[in-house]
Amino acid sequence: MRPLLFGVLLGCSLVLSIQALYSSSDDVIELTPSNFKREVIQSDSLWLVEFYAPWCGHCKSLAPEWKKVASALKGVVKVGAVDADQHQSLGSEYSVRGFPTIKIFGANKNKPEEYQGGRTAQAIIDQTLNTLRAFIKDRQSGKGGGSKSTNNQGSSGGGGSTGSGDKKDVVELTDDNFDKMVLGSEDIWLVEFFAPWCGHCKNLEPEWTAAASAIKEQTKGKVHLGAVDATVHRDVSGRYGIRGFPTIKIFRKGEEPQNYEGGRTRGDIIEKALELFSDNAPAPEVLELLNEEIFKTTCADSQLCIIAMLPHILDTGASGRNGYLDIMKQMAEKYKKKMWGWLWAEAGTQRELEVSLEIGGFGYPAMAAINPRKKMYALLKGSFSTTGIHEFLREVSVGRGSTYKWGKGNEMPKINAVDSWDGLDGQFPVEEDVDLSDVDLSDDYGSKIEL
Repeated sequence: MRPLLFGVLLGCSLVLSIQALYSSSDDVIELTPSNFKREVIQSDSLWLVEFYAPWCGHCKSLAPEWKKVASALKGVVKVGAVDADQHQSLGSEYSVRGFPTIKIFGANKNKPEEYQGGRTAQAIIDQTLNTLRAFIKDRQSGKGGGSKSTNNQGSSGGGGSTGSGDKKDVVELTDDNFDKMVLGSEDIWLVEFFAPWCGHCKNLEPEWTAAASAIKEQTKGKVHLGAVDATVHRDVSGRYGIRGFPTIKIFRKGEEPQNYEGGRTRGDIIEKALELFSDNAPAPEVLELLNEEIFKTTCADSQLCIIAMLPHILDTGASGRNGYLDIMKQMAEKYKKKMWGWLWAEAGTQRELEVSLEIGGFGYPAMAAINPRKKMYALLKGSFSTTGIHEFLREVSVGRGSTYKWGKGNEMPKINAVDSWDGLDGQFPVEEDVDLSDVDLSDDYGSKIEL
């Protein structure tokens, strides 16, 4: 019996280890059908709820980020998780079609919104704080509570469109316009091939429409969602071998179309579109900090702004400075999906900024990562190299490492207007020749000093 008992216990332990994405030691609240109504629906708090499946790879990837969210928002926003594989009734009640799905239970608990932003802890926290402001405003205006009526069925990440979207944002594609609009475009296209009688297509339509509006706003029109009635426009549908409905394909300039294999909620569609957009986007430019306007336009709308203070040109020459700039460009490419701002200045040209950030205390080159909105910054303490900067930015991006409050009174330091670097080696100042022919070089005793 012992081997059998051991096997049973081992099997049980394996099942438990697979299911234990969250434990009692985490700040994530476990939600089940027995406590969901009491904890969430009857609560006055704002709730973030993840519906997950223990076997889901994306859920496993999200778990450490979700724990960070719960810890960061503890006491401010409730963060929970539902094992929707085990508690399928809850998943069905809230129309969960894929994993992980994140729902926001706000003022109207009976109509939660679907979170559609990025899946990092920082992205989730940023959007939740925006939602919290709206939640508080509703309370102030007397709109809070379960009686609130709303048509919103979703919310877009990063402050995008909410609600059902605008049908005009889904481009109607036909046999006549497909090649010009899609194949001839420099932009990215997600195209749905549908049939009007198809039930799955009808279910997808509101999700597709809402996603189209959010994606249009968040990518500034660089990613488009289109739709082809495959029962009418059979030439283009036949060309791409459409045999089932709905079929979604991704089109990028110069590449073969690929099948979209993701979830069919607006959140899934938006997430994929933003991923494609960031993959296709060029790395942000590394700009020289020449004036206040460059500082504002580069940093104002960025979650983080990376600023390097490089040695004087006389210390490095052009080749040395270009070496440092190449490192920054490599890092800007590596972190381009973050859409951070990147700036550099010659040491000493922006003294007020250096003092405010307490940068350069250990020499140059030096680097700071600043959050302009929170008036916080962190300093590079490792080497100014791809490895050193990567480690620094990785720590900063997940909220680890030492951070500091910005300067005195949290006021933005003065940014000086300076001339741009001409790309050349520096020139030492030219010393004037001194004519000594008229200078009396006698010593105090009248003797001439021999030169």
